[in-house]
This record gives sequence, C-alpha cells and structure tokens, in this order.
Amino acid sequence: MSGAGAPPAEPVIGAAGLRVAVIAARWHGEVMGGLLAGARRALGDSKVTDVTEVRVPGCFELPVAAARLANHRFDALIALGVVIRGGTPHFDYVCTAATGGLTAVAERTGVPIGFGVLTCDDDAQAMDRAGLPGSKEDKGYEAAVAALETAVALRPFWRS
Repeated sequence: MSGAGAPPAEPVIGAAGLRVAVIAARWHGEVMGGLLAGARRALGDSKVTDVTEVRVPGCFELPVAAARLANHRFDALIALGVVIRGGTPHFDYVCTAATGGLTAVAERTGVPIGFGVLTCDDDAQAMDRAGLPGSKEDKGYEAAVAALETAVALRPFWRS
C-alpha cells in the first residue's frame, strides 16, 4: 500500500456552506461503515452541514446515483464503495463501470466527485483502507477532503 506523496488529509478551509451528497454502496458493511464514518468526520471537521446521504446496492449503481444528484445543485459528491476481487472477471467489470461512470458524471456536470471506491484483492486490504481502528488509511476521509478541496478551488468559476 502506498500513501507516499499523498497530500495531508485535513479539514478543508472554506468548505463551510457547501452542499454535499455522499453516495455509499451497501456491500461489505463493516468496511462501508468505516468509509462512511471517515467521510462524515471530514465533512464535520470542514464545517459542512448541508449533507445528504444516499445508499445504493453496490458500486455498479454509484454512477447513476451520482448523475441524478449532480443535477440537483450539489457542490460536491462523495462516492464510497468497495469491490473485492473474486475468481471471475466480475471484479474488472464493476471497477471499470464505477470508475468510468463516476469520471463521466464529473466531466459532464462539472461537479467534483471524491472517489472513495476501494478496489482490493482481499478483505484485509479493504480493512486496511477503511479508517477503522487498526486501519492504516482512511479512504472515506480522504475522498471527502478531495471533493471539498476541488469544490473550494472551483468556487470562483461557479455560475450564479
């Protein structure tokens, strides 16, 4: 796992007042609980209070939810999920669909999307990134900070 070179995961100055939606998959409940807790903590630390949470079945459904929410005047979205590699190509299809779909929504709408979708070889890798006690990383927090930082950076270019 490489965290080398990552910017610090810290509260985002100027994020207060942003309207944010968190879209979270339901697969892998324990890991998702950690990712959601991390995103909620980052939002709270950054003084963001206008937050909507939407749960979807899995990572494949994240892009359609993001597309719908991006059209409802959210300043940033945070997409959270986890896909664990199995013995079939299903892993590759779901990861490709989630990544490409979320990228397309962000590019089409101009709404920043924090990418908190874990794509792991096994449960241990997911647990190490989930922000739970004993985890080495907190990808939920990091995804929220990325979305907020981007929204703040783009604020001067918003249309009234």
